Amino acid sequence: MKREDLIVVPLPDFEPEIGRWVWCLEDVRRPLLKRVSGLNQDFLDKRLNGGHSIGSLLYHIALIEADWLYEEVLGGKWNPKIRSLFPLEDRNSDNTLTHIEGQNIEEHLHRLKSVRDELLFHFRSMDVKDWRTARSLTHYDVTPEWVIYHLIEHESHHRGQIFQIISTLKELNNSPL
Repeated sequence: MKREDLIVVPLPDFEPEIGRWVWCLEDVRRPLLKRVSGLNQDFLDKRLNGGHSIGSLLYHIALIEADWLYEEVLGGKWNPKIRSLFPLEDRNSDNTLTHIEGQNIEEHLHRLKSVRDELLFHFRSMDVKDWRTARSLTHYDVTPEWVIYHLIEHESHHRGQIFQIISTLKELNNSPL
């Protein structure tokens, strides 16, 4: 059995403290990308017992990451190219996630990568003072540090849901995915 190194290594080109947190954010994404790569359209679009589809959860993960970056960290100045990746609102009037259907895995992966590349770009140029400087919004104050913590928590939660949906669909379909 190969011995593993279970250590957090700051990403290069970041302030070391910021680089450690961003490494954690990236580490949460790796197993998600591995598990969803190659999923067929039926797996992406299927809703089990009225729940959310994998496609809807992937769209939601990307949109929430972009929203926290642009609204909380950058003060509402969205990159129009990123904004165009989200033609639909995140939630319906009953507060359930918008059902995303018919978008293939490449579209979902492109959206996730585009948003993450933007986030990395902005956090790469941040210093520790800015990292810990609260942004004052209408309902709360928030630091970029807390935003990264929240995004790790958020994606981990939805990654677990996605993995459960994949496992259930595999069992239902006797599929080796």
